[in-house]
Amino acid sequence: MGTAVAAPWKQLLFSAIEANSHLKHSSYAQLATIGVNGRPSNRTVVFRGFEENSDRIQINTDLRSRKIQEFKLCPFSEMCWYFSDTWEQFRINGRVEVIDASSSDQNKLQLREKAWFANSLKSRLMYICPAPGTPYNSEQPDQEVKLDPSSGPVADYCLMLLEPEKVDYLNLKSNQRLLFSSMINEAGAKCWTSEKVNP
Repeated sequence: MGTAVAAPWKQLLFSAIEANSHLKHSSYAQLATIGVNGRPSNRTVVFRGFEENSDRIQINTDLRSRKIQEFKLCPFSEMCWYFSDTWEQFRINGRVEVIDASSSDQNKLQLREKAWFANSLKSRLMYICPAPGTPYNSEQPDQEVKLDPSSGPVADYCLMLLEPEKVDYLNLKSNQRLLFSSMINEAGAKCWTSEKVNP
């Protein structure tokens, strides 16, 4: 297997993240899937960084959330990420891998655990609350949820890895649009092509 060539769009993304870092919402992006009913499904997610030495984007999610079922039917997704200060948009299209507690791959489980501990305790508490999207019971008193800060990932915590295959970059300030596409070359390495197109 060859060595992956650095993705040329990543530097554009890092620059956009840096230039917009003073805005709390700059780490939020929209992630679209195909719903189990065949209709579009979309939600806001938080960018949790890249997997080390990889282009794969890390996103946290709950095993009980609707998107887990959607990925079982269709593992492809598109992330749309707009940076309001620099007027830049990234549409990142690719395949999603979900890593949950049932994985038999120790390296993946370690990656999941590392991502778990990178979250604040408040974020971790979300995974032991009632299941997302279930009816709210107003008659049941709210119970204080507690979690040992040193305990590892709970069963409902998943790490999603979005493997970019195509990236559509648009800069509205410079009126520039670039399309990046990945492919596997003869040596077995992932490489990228780019094309400048009309915005």
